[in-house]
Amino acid sequence: MKANAAAARIASDKPLVAWFKARGWKPLPFQREFWRHYLQGDSGLLHTPTGSGKTLAAFGGPLLEALAATPAPLKKKNATRELKVLWITPLKALATDTVRALREPIDALGLDWQVGLRTGDASARDKRLARGGKLDVLVTTPESLSLLLSYPDTAPQLAGIRGVIVDEWHELLGNKRGVLLQLSLARLRALSPDMRLWGLSATLGNVEEARDVLLPHLSDAPIVSGVAPRRMKLETLMPAAGERFPWAGHLGLSQLSRVLQKLMAVRTSLVFTNTRAQAELWFQALGAVWPEDAATLALHHGSLDPKLRAAAEAGLRDGSLRCVVATSSLDLGVDFPAVDQVLQVGSPKGVARLMQRAGRAKHRPGESGHVVCVPSHALELVEYAAARRAIARGAIESRHPLRLSLDVLAQHCVSCALGGGFGSGKLLEEVRGTHAFAGLDEDVWQAVLDFIVQGGQALSNYPDFHKVVRGDDGLFRVEDRRVALRHRLSIGTITSDGSVNVKFLRGGGLGSVEEAFVSRLHRGDRFQFAGRTLELVRLEDMTAYVRVAKSGQGTVPKWMGGRMPLSSELGREVEAVFGGDHQEPELRAITPLLALQARLSSLPATGKLLAESIRARDGLHLFVYPFAGRQVHEGLASLLSSRWGRLQANTFSFAANDYGLVLSPANPAELDAAGLRELLAPAGLLEDLRASLNLGELARRQFREIARVSGLLSPSLPGRTPRSQRQLQASSGLLYDVLQRFDPGHLLLAQAEREVMSAQLEVSRLADTLADCAERDIILHQLKSLTPLSFPLWAESTRGQLSTEDWKTRVQRAAAALEKKHASRL
Repeated sequence: MKANAAAARIASDKPLVAWFKARGWKPLPFQREFWRHYLQGDSGLLHTPTGSGKTLAAFGGPLLEALAATPAPLKKKNATRELKVLWITPLKALATDTVRALREPIDALGLDWQVGLRTGDASARDKRLARGGKLDVLVTTPESLSLLLSYPDTAPQLAGIRGVIVDEWHELLGNKRGVLLQLSLARLRALSPDMRLWGLSATLGNVEEARDVLLPHLSDAPIVSGVAPRRMKLETLMPAAGERFPWAGHLGLSQLSRVLQKLMAVRTSLVFTNTRAQAELWFQALGAVWPEDAATLALHHGSLDPKLRAAAEAGLRDGSLRCVVATSSLDLGVDFPAVDQVLQVGSPKGVARLMQRAGRAKHRPGESGHVVCVPSHALELVEYAAARRAIARGAIESRHPLRLSLDVLAQHCVSCALGGGFGSGKLLEEVRGTHAFAGLDEDVWQAVLDFIVQGGQALSNYPDFHKVVRGDDGLFRVEDRRVALRHRLSIGTITSDGSVNVKFLRGGGLGSVEEAFVSRLHRGDRFQFAGRTLELVRLEDMTAYVRVAKSGQGTVPKWMGGRMPLSSELGREVEAVFGGDHQEPELRAITPLLALQARLSSLPATGKLLAESIRARDGLHLFVYPFAGRQVHEGLASLLSSRWGRLQANTFSFAANDYGLVLSPANPAELDAAGLRELLAPAGLLEDLRASLNLGELARRQFREIARVSGLLSPSLPGRTPRSQRQLQASSGLLYDVLQRFDPGHLLLAQAEREVMSAQLEVSRLADTLADCAERDIILHQLKSLTPLSFPLWAESTRGQLSTEDWKTRVQRAAAALEKKHASRL
């Protein structure tokens, strides 16, 4: 009977099909399949590439349901409405674009629906409509949804919700924002048991796991597969024959003339960089040679003021911009049909990231993707060839979910206490219904309750940590208005490294830069930000007041977390390409470089672990190339240093990049292949890591983020001077020391160490790398000269050395000398 009702409703899809036809489209089979599942009352996951029409697939179900219903009388604009669709998106910028996309079919089909936005960037009017139950469709973010759930009056509005759509689910799957969303969705299911929940995802390797995390209560929820991945052309800007191309480092600005030529060949382009600092530099470089109106070139990254980002997005949408230089701030599914091509500056670091960015060009169903890769140095050419092979094989990275993030759970519990109160047993059952907390035991749950009530054993005598009160009726509630205000200000899991607002002395804001950068500037110093060269006038109340500099150059801010590690999948592919037949055009372009590596040492290859022991002027260096990514190699270098030092007392310095690591003993030390194999043994990994690293100090630093998310570190109240990064670190450090001394079993201390192991050291990937190395043949070469593979690592290891010359000058001189030595072979 359920299926028959659905079939009857599907028969009424003519108005929607007619709207598709008017736009020159035809509903795709996967869109119709999604509509059928939605009308049958199913929940599930839609997995389809970027640009294939997943937004219309997801929204078509609610539209068809509304069209099949008995027409309701038109409501007054401010009348109370029943929320029909809650659309959750990971980005505020994406939320604005989604509202626009959803309004189009609503208006065309004549539905009396109000669509609103509730994010941090929403207007006061939109926030009021969302709180007041005046909307049929609400677009929001995980943080704003959690905030809504903290108000008692929103529960009745959400109790009748019919459908929830989680857009770009893959972006939330593997982080704490996803954990917070899982808890909020569990609360929504408790309020509205019959609601339909669908996740939309693209470019994901573990689709079934993604479905199970979103819908842990439904073991057989359908997965709707969309169209096959778009054909994607990967084009590389090659160095000219005989052109000197750097072996490592650099920002790719030597390619400026070629990039400009590509940009002028089409109407609209997106230029992606991997860091905000790189985006700033490329924008400045393009601006210096831009042949058209400067207003047709724009910059977009996460530290810019929302108004500047919105202006760039509007220019891409209406076609008034020729080029936008951007970071991952434009990675996700913002729809820009006017974009003709995408350029990727530097290595994409991952297959999924490259496909996601390529999908921003020709974002129209049926169109093939196109990405132009701009290498900044020679070895990145190998990574582009590897990415092309991985895409052809469909090798997409997986994103694995987090478990037992107790700081997020504590925050959610306080939100529930604010939202009308909760009973311990009922909320525990609700929380255990999530993937993240399915294994939560009673003792840990009681520790979480103790934490939100009194901060735990050691902090019970301090009223500031008493947030929740258990009433005589057994319900946990927040009674202090000050606690309520501070908690709502701190809802969310995104923590920053101390930002300072940048504002004109007379005028609007430009965005924010990290406090550590601004603290090194003096009045009158110049720096580049938001595409301008600025002069610092004064620093006051965590705000840097600036004016446009009349002339001169300036430094570029660097943001923490700017380095992306190479993914395991792409790393393995790079190694395979090195050991292959070198027929890819990128590898033919660097044939002399590959030949030199093979002559001096050997080329990496699948099944072999290449290592090089090089005795240079500055001492002995051991290079090892597992191709596991920078973070894994940093942990591995520390581990190997500790193990080697136990065999022979010594002091080691080390450096790492995405291909491998280098160990440099202070005193001469010999190591053969058998000895290296012993150092790489998988056994005793955790014990040796604890011995080789100061885990206490790492955990102490990690604790700051946990303390902020859990509510131990309260935010500054509106109108008060924000606390500086140094003050926050000092406060969290003091709390950490107090808990270590008086409550060593505190649940958040254990979490800090777990997160150091899983996030910073990536212990699981490190263990996999050691197991992989144990299966390989070790090829150890004893050499007297640096090789093309070892040179970038050696250059990285010299960064911290004291010299009256800057690092770039020293490395360029060393590279020139090495190239001159082997000129006849290049």
